[in-house]
Amino acid sequence: LQESESENKLDGETASDSESKSDFGGSSPAPTSDDTPEVLNRALSNLSSRWKNWWVRGILTLAMITFFFIIIYLGPMVLMTIVMCVQIKCFHEIITIGYNVYHSYDLPWFRTLSWYFLLCVNYFFYGETVTDYFFTLVQREEPLRILSKYHRFISFALYLTGFCMFVLSLVKKHYRLQFYMFGWTHVTLLIVVTQSHLIIHNLFEGMIWFIVPISCVICNDIMAYMFGFFFGRTPLIKLSPKKTWEGFIGGFFSTVLFGLLLSYVMSGYRCFTCPVEFNNDTNSFTVDCEPSELFQLHEYNIPVLLQSVVGWKTVRMYPFQIHSIALSTFASLIGPFGGFFASGFKRAFKIKDFANTIPGHGGIMDRFDCQYLMATFVNVYIASFIRGPNPSKLIQQFLTLRPDQQLHIFNTLKAHLVDRGILGSLEDA
Repeated sequence: LQESESENKLDGETASDSESKSDFGGSSPAPTSDDTPEVLNRALSNLSSRWKNWWVRGILTLAMITFFFIIIYLGPMVLMTIVMCVQIKCFHEIITIGYNVYHSYDLPWFRTLSWYFLLCVNYFFYGETVTDYFFTLVQREEPLRILSKYHRFISFALYLTGFCMFVLSLVKKHYRLQFYMFGWTHVTLLIVVTQSHLIIHNLFEGMIWFIVPISCVICNDIMAYMFGFFFGRTPLIKLSPKKTWEGFIGGFFSTVLFGLLLSYVMSGYRCFTCPVEFNNDTNSFTVDCEPSELFQLHEYNIPVLLQSVVGWKTVRMYPFQIHSIALSTFASLIGPFGGFFASGFKRAFKIKDFANTIPGHGGIMDRFDCQYLMATFVNVYIASFIRGPNPSKLIQQFLTLRPDQQLHIFNTLKAHLVDRGILGSLEDA
């Protein structure tokens, strides 16, 4: 009995986990296997399983990076569409795991309600985004103006409808399981939908705030795997036995250097640094502006201790490169904990991957577990250290007010500027 208990603990499952499983009557799903293309299987048949996995992961990684470059070239609207598709796929993978574990009860409306709640939450978040960033477009179109005015009430009414449907679907003897799955759906929505919404917010601040953080996570994932594959000896964490300290440290330094170089290249292009805005004259989305201070070269003094090493006294950098150090550091030190969290989740349900969508990599969620954590950090970072009042948004809202309200604001602002001596000095000049 003691040996059996110790085996369960080593496998990541405690006695309470077993009891919980028996209460729900479900069984663990079978481990997910990768559907490696037959062409790769034949080409790599002479290699060991370790090197075969290395080549499969490498080839598919290059394919995904190429696809990433293509969608960047297609512009911010395509990027938003891809984020939406990734969000739906990640939601599907997590919900499917819950369905496979407890499908024997054949719960009424479970999948229908899950997708309905996804629709409601997306309607709320995307409606808030459209109203916030494209205010003039919304005010110009009568249907959009009505939807914007009552947006939160409509969103609440939609959610309330789903809530009532859930209550009506409760079945005797299955109450506990149904509430468990209700919570499963909402936690999934919190993890997936909220984070993807933050990714889109970051994108609207400028494509550089979208591309650099995502690229840093990708770089850290690749370099940690490479360092761990060739030099890894010391285990890092029990949740992920293949992760090593050598990979963790090598990935950190590689990612910081990569972030500095990538941010230097991208800071020189307006298409990456300018926020996404709606142009009323052309009725299209534009990415053109005068670069802010963040994306203009400055000269910085190198610390005295390092001057003898590098041989320079000053260095010309973009201020954004300094911020990129914070982004790449988070991607290297804290970002992997999103992957550890996902590893713990998979161990809890005895599955290898979330799905088998990408050979050698698993499901979409297996590749985006760290990205969602990164998206939250970037959004908080921008709000705390970067974003300030946006004059264009204030003017847009000002122009939608009634004439008497506009006049009142004008007189108030004029009196304020006169009291501070700003308006008088301007008139004298």
